[in-house]
Amino acid sequence: MNKKKKSSIGLMLNAHLPFVRHPEYPRFLEEDWLFESISETYLPLLRMLRKLREDEVPFRITISLSPTLCTMLIDPILQGRFTNYLRMQEELGKMELNRVAQEAPELKPVVDSYVARIRENLSDYFDEYQCNILSGFSDLEESGNVELITTAATHAFLPLYSEYSTAVNAQVELAVQTHVNFFKKRPKGFWLPECGYYPGLDEYLKKENISFFQLGAQALSLSETRPERGNYAPVITPSGVYAFARDYHLTNLIWSNVEGYPSDPVYREFYRDIGYDLPMEYIRPYIHEPQARAFTGFKYYAITGSQHKQYYSMEKAQRKVSEHASNFLYEVKRKTDRLRSLLDRPPFYTLAFDAELFGHWWHEGLDWLDTVIRQAAETDDVGFNTPKDYIATYPEAQELTPAFSSWGEGGYANVWTDGQNVHAYRHVHKALERMEELAIRFPHQNSLKQRFLNQAAREVILSMASDWPFIMHNGTSSSYASRRLFDHVQNFSVVYEHMCKNAVNTEWLVKAEKRDIVFPDIDYNMFNKDSDRNRYNG
Repeated sequence: MNKKKKSSIGLMLNAHLPFVRHPEYPRFLEEDWLFESISETYLPLLRMLRKLREDEVPFRITISLSPTLCTMLIDPILQGRFTNYLRMQEELGKMELNRVAQEAPELKPVVDSYVARIRENLSDYFDEYQCNILSGFSDLEESGNVELITTAATHAFLPLYSEYSTAVNAQVELAVQTHVNFFKKRPKGFWLPECGYYPGLDEYLKKENISFFQLGAQALSLSETRPERGNYAPVITPSGVYAFARDYHLTNLIWSNVEGYPSDPVYREFYRDIGYDLPMEYIRPYIHEPQARAFTGFKYYAITGSQHKQYYSMEKAQRKVSEHASNFLYEVKRKTDRLRSLLDRPPFYTLAFDAELFGHWWHEGLDWLDTVIRQAAETDDVGFNTPKDYIATYPEAQELTPAFSSWGEGGYANVWTDGQNVHAYRHVHKALERMEELAIRFPHQNSLKQRFLNQAAREVILSMASDWPFIMHNGTSSSYASRRLFDHVQNFSVVYEHMCKNAVNTEWLVKAEKRDIVFPDIDYNMFNKDSDRNRYNG
């Protein structure tokens, strides 16, 4: 960590998507979530970071890659489908160049930029990464620019499972195991899904030798112990793990959907897409059967107003990017000047975001981030460092117990336990109790029974994903999310009912294993409360 800087930004990006893989269909609508994220965030992010490194711009950031996302990124079936997705985008781009030349020539620069990005994506995906973009993240870690960390196995909102110690332990243990499988080293940090923390959660992280995690700002302000350095330095939890609280003010400059930078009216509107705007006869080859409209990535309007949208201007947007980057660094400097006399060390501003905000949801987000990092490098006001760097420089920290909190609306668990989704937990919790029962009744099985019980554990872990209740809360793809959650619970019940008869449904098991390729090394015995791996909880 560079002590010459007056302050440091600890940027943490969480790259995560739920496990969506449907080989039983030729194309599947929800698989586009992955393809859009690769096209609009992951590949452009890698290009940006590599260019910063090439230009010798000093920076260190932290990126969490979820186990489910990593599994999908290396799956040959999804890699092939992403290839088809890129080719389809390339074809649509050529069509759009011809169409806008006749109907809206002022949009040609925008279409040109989309086509250029598609071609860059094709080149990088095949030539640079040989279809495995995880190698790009590994390369950036090896050069010292990125610290790779993990998150809960299926991104479960862990406070809702605080009474199920085996489940929380399984989410953490599987996450670390999967990270080691992909990156050949243990992660030092852990992204708490949704910044969800409850007292005692850090004990599970300590058990896996995790050094740090992030949480919401109110986790410290609501603690029974007053944080001496506020949110501008980590605290150390009773188990000895460092906790970095997000800086609310600086985060809100970006994150707020009302006043944040991405809401500026000159930026590109996310929801207006030709997949919904153009006639069906034109767009049919590029959407889903039977005539299911979908995002194509070709979007031509600025946010502007809700009634009269204006065409998107790249020139205006880039001017605003520069303005917002300068404003952000101004706010950092102003905040640092105010804190200088109050702290005994340079402030560390923890900024934690979903990676998909940059490029996907906020089209100009990566340009903004690139500009901020480059401008920061030219001053002595602020530098980009990681929590690991900070701990190495300032190992001393105040010990306290953070309060239960999240980054969700209201600061607690409302988003994941509202009237649209709370009913699901009684089913998931019951499945967890029965999973513990199976692990105790049938310990250390082998052959088919072992695989059968491992699949039961896999189904329970997949049912815990925070994505399903979150989607149900938002009402976007709620029918799919609800079906997925209850399918996993029902699949678990297949195993439970057969094992109660001391039987295995071999045909069902083979199909399930081919469908759910995630966590191939899972061991159902982790749900045995009496085993050594869980005994530390008493």
